[in-house]
Amino acid sequence: MRFKSIFIIAVLFPLLCLSQQQVEKTMDTVLTQQLNEVVVTATRTIRQLSSLPLPVQIIAKKELKETGSTRLDAILNEQTGLITVQNFIGGEGIQMQGLESEYTLVLIDGVPLIGRSAGTLDLSRLSVGNIKQIEIVKGASSSLYGSEALGGVINIITDKSNRNGIHGNLMHRFGTFNEQETNINLDYKKERITLGAFINRSSSNGYDLNNATNVNTLDPYFNYTFNTKLSYDITENTNLFASTRYFLQDSDYIPTDTEAGESEVREWNAHLKANHKYNEKWSSYFEFYASRYFAKDFLNNVEDNTLFSESFYKEVLIRPEIRATYKVNNKSSFIGGLGLDYEALNRADFSTTPKLTSPFMYLQYDTNPKEDLNIILGARFDGHNEYNSQFSPKVAFRYQIFDKLAAKGSVGYGFKAPDFRQLYFDLQGIAGYTILGYNVVNTRIPEMLDSGEIGSENDIFVPLSNFNDKLNPENSISYNFGLTYNPISELKLEVNYFRNDIKDLIDNQLIANKTNGSGVYSYQNIKKAFTQGIEFNSSWRISNSLKIAGGYQFLLAKDKDAVESFKNGGAFASFPGQSAFQLKESDYFGLFNRSKHMANFKVFYSNTQNKFNTNIRGTYRSKYGVLDTNNNTYLDKYDDLVDAYTMWNWAINKTFKENYELGIGVDNIFDFTDEPTSNNDFTFINNIPGRIFFTKLNIQF
Repeated sequence: MRFKSIFIIAVLFPLLCLSQQQVEKTMDTVLTQQLNEVVVTATRTIRQLSSLPLPVQIIAKKELKETGSTRLDAILNEQTGLITVQNFIGGEGIQMQGLESEYTLVLIDGVPLIGRSAGTLDLSRLSVGNIKQIEIVKGASSSLYGSEALGGVINIITDKSNRNGIHGNLMHRFGTFNEQETNINLDYKKERITLGAFINRSSSNGYDLNNATNVNTLDPYFNYTFNTKLSYDITENTNLFASTRYFLQDSDYIPTDTEAGESEVREWNAHLKANHKYNEKWSSYFEFYASRYFAKDFLNNVEDNTLFSESFYKEVLIRPEIRATYKVNNKSSFIGGLGLDYEALNRADFSTTPKLTSPFMYLQYDTNPKEDLNIILGARFDGHNEYNSQFSPKVAFRYQIFDKLAAKGSVGYGFKAPDFRQLYFDLQGIAGYTILGYNVVNTRIPEMLDSGEIGSENDIFVPLSNFNDKLNPENSISYNFGLTYNPISELKLEVNYFRNDIKDLIDNQLIANKTNGSGVYSYQNIKKAFTQGIEFNSSWRISNSLKIAGGYQFLLAKDKDAVESFKNGGAFASFPGQSAFQLKESDYFGLFNRSKHMANFKVFYSNTQNKFNTNIRGTYRSKYGVLDTNNNTYLDKYDDLVDAYTMWNWAINKTFKENYELGIGVDNIFDFTDEPTSNNDFTFINNIPGRIFFTKLNIQF
């Protein structure tokens, strides 16, 4: 710890000295006014960040470039209240305000990504090489975006050229574990037409943290991303936009030391949008979006190379949508839209090929009844052919108390529709268990009785009549209230209280026993939970050259039924060779994979005279639990917890001859890892590979 402190001081002290020297020389040129960052995700209209009544973060292109990070998961891990969590098949999804990754909607240029094969959208497959900015809206956003926006929205906005002629850049990064990342960006603009093309290749030899096993933690892989964009101004008031994106990935698939195989992913998106402005009050656009995600894998027995298992996953989404805005006057406006989601999935271990349709409509009213007050009222209706329809209202406000202090708040309803797995699974597990989707239980359980897989009706624990109704979407009431304080133009302080009250959480349940001794599982709406906490963000631009930023989140995330059980003396724990003992209310730790404390700290320094910039970024995560290790179904203080940890990253970039930039950096400077100690040790961090050195070359042309 002492070495870490000395290192950090050694890095920061020279930067502060350099900044002070520049402040003394150019005091009159220090920025007193900063350009307001523009956000489109929070209200689906162009708004200045400083005027929004919602908790929103922006990650600008400048930060993406200077950090040297190349994948989306690495960037998000450094933001306040966000952490990527690895699921059981290795994909990394985002946790926001203590809510799991399936409750956060991820968009590219305003349209959703698909491919949640295990409920988690793997963010590590997304390159940041052509991103203009990332907008993060926290809190329920179903009033505009429907399902999967229960916890919030992350919108990845890709870059668009604003210079005439042909321009481009080439970037290559090389790092530890033979990590290779190459980007090519090409842009062309002339009068009314803008063209763009982006190509990315990423690969790695993988790495192995599991010293107690013979299996890689991350298997070797390579992937490609291709993205093209066209924008054409047909007239001064009419614009046509079209884009396509294609992603492919091939990787080794070695889950155990007795089976090995390969996996592949193929994904494409097509996006077409036409905008038209009728007059100063009316404008509208039509949008058509289609996406297909395909994944398959196979496993062979290592000993004789015979087929052990194979699976596939093919999902399709088609969405037409029309939207209109009406500006009543300079103080009030409406935005409304309607559309249809059509989804289809063909997957191994499914009893059928489901096709889901969901029409939707929404309306939002944005008004400034007084100069210092902004109010937003919105609501959305989502119908569905397989689950109950949803009505999602939201209200938000921002009040300028005085010049330097503003209050804002929002209350909204969010929902998460049951996914394909929870409705249609018919999975036979390797260990002999069976998982059935809610909609197939009434068909498959009688078949399993007839075939002898289930011995008798006495082995069925949940009446089949419980599965006659539709499975409810998970839903939440989200509260966010905060203050923004700008004592001087260069210093910004924000605090935000949040709470999410979640009902009808979909959880698995044992519904029957099989004759082989394993269980039959399905899904039900049973749990109630809440997450609540406080976030603090600060940003201080000391000079034109030096900026310091930091954030902190305190989080409580608990199952309400578990809270009652601990309070009423119904929770017990035991250790091998000892009798069970009663747990106290204070012994309950909370939901799995949540940390009470998370923090980040960043320093960015740039020297325009010598054409270089450098930065150091640190993150902290307090202890958390990933498994119930004393077999009482709860996470309590007697379970084995993952210890708190801190990580620091550093990067420096130097420009040569205007168009050449060379960067070097170290991710995880102090080589933090948390490795398993044995085959029976499952409470370890499996997505931090240790220290990574990298170098990066960027060429502009």
